[in-house]
Parts: sequence; structure tokens; C-alpha cells
Amino acid sequence: MPPVPASDSPRSADVRWSGLTHVGRVRKNNEDTFLALTFNGHEVRYLGKTGQAPLAGADFVFAVSDGMGGAKSGEFASRIAIDRITRLLPRGFRLSAVGLVSGFSDILVELFSAIHADLIQYGRSYEECAGMGATLSLTWFTPEWMYFAHIGDSRIYHLPHAGGIRQLTHDHSYVGWLRRKGDLNERQAREHPGRHALNQALGAGNQFIDPQIGAIDHRPGDRFLICSDGLTDGLWDRQLEDLIRSPPAPTDATPAQRLVEEAVNASGRDNTTALVLEIPSATRPSDATTTPPPSP
Repeated sequence: MPPVPASDSPRSADVRWSGLTHVGRVRKNNEDTFLALTFNGHEVRYLGKTGQAPLAGADFVFAVSDGMGGAKSGEFASRIAIDRITRLLPRGFRLSAVGLVSGFSDILVELFSAIHADLIQYGRSYEECAGMGATLSLTWFTPEWMYFAHIGDSRIYHLPHAGGIRQLTHDHSYVGWLRRKGDLNERQAREHPGRHALNQALGAGNQFIDPQIGAIDHRPGDRFLICSDGLTDGLWDRQLEDLIRSPPAPTDATPAQRLVEEAVNASGRDNTTALVLEIPSATRPSDATTTPPPSP
């Protein structure tokens, strides 16, 4: 578990969220699924597409999954992933509270392994599910930390309060590896013919998985984006930042709506999903300090 913050570190932060998924302009069914959930040691509660709530007293989980497979098995795969989060993550939280699991990293690895095993089992048991799989990008908010786990080519971005945008997750593909090495720029990676070929996903016939696990502390004014590859197929990173940071008018759409509508208008070739999360600036001083998170 994370170390207890210094006594002068306020714990009154809120989290604000908005989410939206769209089938796009080409596909007939939507294989993307997203989740907004809060839980403590006593109950699990689904959240709406938009809202704001204090982080004290409960943990918050937000996730995006993009399914893959023939017919409607991709849609089924992403729903399985989201359903298993709802059932397994709160249980892992309760076990960690009594010392039966060593920390957040272990809980998240166990969660991804369980979802992977379920998808593999479905693929072996039902012909129509053979080869189905899913990406999964998940964030877990506590009063001081944002823990994340990821596999595939959906993404988690961090937009610090001071400015800029940074992709926290790795695209689990050869093209993603080339991009991280610096051999491809953003435009070249988006135009590469092999950009959708994954080497890591839940299920999809993979024997082993190695999800990316991480943790960062959050501060007032920080924003986060979880999205499927349909969103980044239509929008550049610079556009993502501009749309998320643009102050809304009183009757304006939510940040997630702005992103999805712009991406579908620009491309729309794939299902498109966005979850935008914000730590509002008014909830605590921006200079609050915390102890570094434990190594994942």
C-alpha cells in the first residue's frame, strides 16, 4: 500500500469525469466499452457518464476496453473485461486491507491475469469466441495517487496542471516500439500499415501477458485521458490537449463529447471512446507535496 502522506498534506481532492463512446461512421457494432466505478470496503457503485465527487472515503476506477474478434465476439470480450473489473477489483481491495495481498501492483496484475484467463477459456469453449481478445487501460484513483494498468493500444494520457500532454502507456505493437525508440514520429506511426497489429492483448490466443503497471501522484489542475485507438486515429496529441484544456462555455459539451465528436468527424473509421478525468484546482493547494509512490 502507498505510504501515508505527511500530516500537512490535504486529502480533500475531488475527481471530475466525463465519458462517451461512439460506434463511428463505418462499423455496425461498438466493440468499445468504458467504466466509471467507485468502491470502498463495503459497497461498489456505478457512476454516470459525467460527475464530480470527493476522493476521500472511496476509491475511483475508470477504464476503457476495445474488443477484437469476429461477428460480435469483440463486443463480448470488452464487456467481459469491464464486468470482471467490477467483480474482482473491489474484492482485491478488501483482501489488501487485511494484508492478504501486498499492494496495488499485485492486485492489478492479478486482475489482468484473471480477465486474460477468462477470455482464453471462452475462446477454447465456444467456436464463435475463438481468438477474441481485448485491450484494457485502467486508472485507479486514491486521494493521493493514480495507479494505472494497461495492455494493448488504447491509451492513458496525463495532462499536468503546468501544461503539456504525455502518453503514460505504451502501445503494445511493433509500431509502438518503433515510436518509443524514436524511429517513427507521430505522423509516421499513424500512417504505418502495421499500426493495428498488437503483440499484447487480453485473450486473443496469447499464452502470456505482461501488462504495464505504473503510479503517479496527482495534483490540482491535473487532467487524464483514457481512450480507444479510434480517438487517436482522428486526433493528433496537440488536438487532444487543446480540446481538453479549452474552457467550456456554460452550455458547451463535456470534454469527452468534444473529443469524440471531433475524432468521428475527422475519421470515424473505428469505434471511438474517451474518458476525461480532472482533479479540480479549487479542491486543495497546488503546492501540496506527497511521498513518492511505491515501485510498481
